Amino acid sequence: MLETSSPKNCHNGQMNDYLQRILRARVYDVAIETPLELAKNLSKRLDNRIWLKREDLQPVFSFKIRGAYNRMAQLSTEELKRGVIASSAGNHAQGVALSAAHLKCRAVIVMPITTPAMKVKAVNSLKAEVLLHGDTYDESYQEAKRISEKEGLTFIHPFDDPEVIAGQGTVALEILRQSKNVPDVIYVAVGGGGLIGGISVYVKSLWPNVEVVGVEPKDAAAMAMSLDSGKRVELKNVGLFADGVAVRKVGEHTFKLAQKYVDRMVTVGTDEICAAIKDVFEDTRSILEPAGALAVAGMKSEVTQLGHKGLNLIAVACGANMNFDRLRFVAERAELGEQRESMFAVEIPEEPGSLRKLCHLLSNRSLTEFSYRMSEEVSAQIFMGIENDGLIDRKELISKLNTNGFKCLDLSNDELAKMHLRHMVGGRLPGKSKFLENNNLNEFLYRFEFPERPGALMKFVNNLNPDWSISIFHYRNHGADVGRIVVGVLVKENETDQWRDFLNKVGYPSWDETNNPAYKLFLGANSH
Repeated sequence: MLETSSPKNCHNGQMNDYLQRILRARVYDVAIETPLELAKNLSKRLDNRIWLKREDLQPVFSFKIRGAYNRMAQLSTEELKRGVIASSAGNHAQGVALSAAHLKCRAVIVMPITTPAMKVKAVNSLKAEVLLHGDTYDESYQEAKRISEKEGLTFIHPFDDPEVIAGQGTVALEILRQSKNVPDVIYVAVGGGGLIGGISVYVKSLWPNVEVVGVEPKDAAAMAMSLDSGKRVELKNVGLFADGVAVRKVGEHTFKLAQKYVDRMVTVGTDEICAAIKDVFEDTRSILEPAGALAVAGMKSEVTQLGHKGLNLIAVACGANMNFDRLRFVAERAELGEQRESMFAVEIPEEPGSLRKLCHLLSNRSLTEFSYRMSEEVSAQIFMGIENDGLIDRKELISKLNTNGFKCLDLSNDELAKMHLRHMVGGRLPGKSKFLENNNLNEFLYRFEFPERPGALMKFVNNLNPDWSISIFHYRNHGADVGRIVVGVLVKENETDQWRDFLNKVGYPSWDETNNPAYKLFLGANSH
């Protein structure tokens, strides 16, 4: 956590200038006054009163419309006739495009090639001219400035412009008017710094004791590093998960405001952001984009680190332009971000009954993933995802597994495991002649569906013949009412009827995949 200089030393002239700009800002021709909503579930869980400033409900699903329109509404007739240009990863672009449509002027938007497709389509739908250029905001910014000078278009900066900052500051004006009690802390996402600049200067002018805390991703912490260094720092690389704040260098105006009026900065990781998206969804049924959930993630981090209790905490939910394709990743990582899921590599003896013993140890826990493939070694590795109740519970589970002879490696913070290995566990059954031909064995591969409730998976394992060796086992919780597993079982040729009896006894719908060509190509026994 990085501390900044105290706001007590702020320059009153600058504060009054911005206060006047915010009070006369023109935003409501296109923007709406968004609600300040109590997040009941999150408040109860964190033992604080958590309020969400719902900027995701703006017409363009982001606060950016405020600053863009306030800047453009003050252009001269001649400037509007020539048109405007902007560079943006998406939300500012939509704000400029909608403002241009309202003001009936031309708008050219330069967007990074990496911009989510949904944001590009949204800008196109507002009749703006879209030009994709560069991999980062900074590259698109340089191209936009070049076109601006060449064609005489007015450049609308996404954050480093006093009128843009003032437009964003109207968020604070509404917060202070809507708050029933004086908030203790206001958390704000930080990219270039326009939003926190406008909010902090307004809040400190009226409620100087209210803390304003900025939140950035750990891999795009330009403001935190700049405040720590006492000067603007340019990052060599920025993470793109929270694309709305993927800025390599904060603004000159915004940095000065942050130095004077922002109390501190907090940085959070990808998993924490995903968990925050889930938290907001559970309270509002709305899905924030990663940058939009930053403030919530930072607030949760501070509640844990500083032990906040009984406070009034406000988080600005600043955007909801989420690509649908990203939801799978967000859902997968949210539980890890909450430390409600652990990922382990567990070593088990390669002998009949060992998998049953492991499942017995886990009988009272919900599994999120379980991947196993028989090996020709004396032991095998199982990849498991298990629900747990925080870090202490995770450590107790690791100790329990180790004590009972199952060597356990915690992979919960291993990025390679979380991103790739969990989807790559498997392989062919080694030594077909050794395992199958010499022992008159068949490997049956079946898919099963079962009701997703505690104990259903264990019922399946317990009904298996203890003499049968499980050669493949893969289960993954998809958040549905029905669980799905793939099981490979080594059955002696004279016990095929017993296998059929088992299928009838267990009672779960099943599908025989033994002759599936994909199984034979990637998972079937080696022929030598």
